[in-house]
Amino acid sequence: MNVKTEITLSERHLRLAEKMVEEGAFPSISDLVEAAIEQIDQITHHDKAPDDVVSDMADEIRRRMELPDDRWLPWDGKEMASRVKDRLRQKYTK
Repeated sequence: MNVKTEITLSERHLRLAEKMVEEGAFPSISDLVEAAIEQIDQITHHDKAPDDVVSDMADEIRRRMELPDDRWLPWDGKEMASRVKDRLRQKYTK
């Protein structure tokens, strides 16, 4: 039996949820929320925490995305791309 309830999401999380639905990852935001709750239940109550590299990487990406804006490096287009290319050139031309 389904029960209707109301939740509040940040704009960022709502946009992310809508994008995931639009891309076909979930049929609806409700299904996405249910899947997230199931995953939390599995991890919390069934000791089936994902212990692989991909899950660890996903956790790290999520952690970094939650950082405040002042902790991000500025991306100044061509200048940043040029610095990255220079670093790669240095690394691979030795």
